[in-house]
Amino acid sequence: MMADERGAGQGHSEQVAPGDSHVAAAPTQPVALVVLAAGQGSRMLSDLPKVLHRLGGVPLVGHALAAGRSLDPARVVVVAGHGAEAVTKAVGKLDPEAQVALQAEQLGTGHAVAQALPLLEGFAGRVVVLYGDTPFISAETLAALAAHPADVVVLGFEAADPGRYGRLIVKGDTLDRIVEFKDADEATRQVALCNSGVMAVEAALLADLVGRLGNDNAAGEYYLTDIVGLARAEGRTAAVVTCDEAETLGINTRVELAAAEAAFQARKRAEAVEAGVALADPATVWFAPDTAIGRDAVIGQNVVFGPGVTVESGAEILPFCHLEGCHVSAGATVGPFARLRPGAELSGDVHVGNFVEIKNSVLDAGVKVGHLTYLGDAHVGERANIGAGTVTCNYDGVGKHRTEIGADAFIGSDTMLVAPVRVGARAMTGSGSVITADVPDDALGLGRARQVTKPGLAARIMQALRAAKGR
Repeated sequence: MMADERGAGQGHSEQVAPGDSHVAAAPTQPVALVVLAAGQGSRMLSDLPKVLHRLGGVPLVGHALAAGRSLDPARVVVVAGHGAEAVTKAVGKLDPEAQVALQAEQLGTGHAVAQALPLLEGFAGRVVVLYGDTPFISAETLAALAAHPADVVVLGFEAADPGRYGRLIVKGDTLDRIVEFKDADEATRQVALCNSGVMAVEAALLADLVGRLGNDNAAGEYYLTDIVGLARAEGRTAAVVTCDEAETLGINTRVELAAAEAAFQARKRAEAVEAGVALADPATVWFAPDTAIGRDAVIGQNVVFGPGVTVESGAEILPFCHLEGCHVSAGATVGPFARLRPGAELSGDVHVGNFVEIKNSVLDAGVKVGHLTYLGDAHVGERANIGAGTVTCNYDGVGKHRTEIGADAFIGSDTMLVAPVRVGARAMTGSGSVITADVPDDALGLGRARQVTKPGLAARIMQALRAAKGR
């Protein structure tokens, strides 16, 4: 959302700031969520829709959806416009239950909400409007917003530099109106209470007010903020809930995105250390929003956590590892220079060493995968040892296939396991083998050509090659 689409004023409000111990009352009626994500974001200088730029490894719109989900909404509607196909695909992965409404023309925030209304038909309760480029609003703030008894509730903040934000004009305990910066006189621009754009309105009232919006303003757009004036004109109540300015940070440029990433990572690092996680060099460890690490886990330098990672207490991730969509159990060690991809499940006391990649595979307790190995679509039994250079050849160009390795098996270095294939318990494979058939329990599998030695042939070949080059 552009800065001048927001608004502010002064007066009584409920303060909810990041990190406060204050817990807001839960909403007293059902909640629906509308996330506005239609803007092009031209200042990002990118072909990618603004809301799909990533923060903590997750698209910006994913942060808004996650925050809104804290309200346990009965319905979720995302309004897409620019890059709607890509946004719809991303939303489907982030929140499969969310519905997407199309705003073919971007005619303002009021117009955007109007596109969502058909998908809210029949819903009775509060509608909370969020923005797909505003990732830091807390669950506590949203709960306070949704639970407030006023007919129209707007989220405001005291800005250190109000700039081009819209201003909230408050009289006593009541929000009187929102004035966009473009339409504000000099006196109004001196008001420090600003509009975040986030608001909560009863569903039927929202539909009525949005249906009466006009576009008689400097931008020729339908401002959602104008519903405050319409509500007040018919005697409805309007109020402001405030939060810290940091929660309302909207992302409009790559510079702002970089600053948001720095702030996000700093907060996640502090949370990890305060929870008892040992970070060898906190400034080099990168987190996702849902990274979960137990106390006494040890995290080395330059480790990157993508979405969906759990590391249990006492596990160790050595430097220069990348983890995503995986689970690492207590006592396991990973790295250095290892990659755990989605579906990797490491049981207790597993060792995954340098330059090992694990994907969609379960490693039972005590498995050792020392180095230079790829395990994909596999199940490795307890205490099995996987030699260097082992590859599960799991993809035939069309489909993926499973590899099963039994408990206490020993896979010789440079073994190619051509799936689907099973190596039984306590079985072995010879180094350099290509295993294309099952190896029974306790058996040795060999799949390599017999060595042939030609005495003196190497010297004669080199002599001929040098002669050909005139050496």
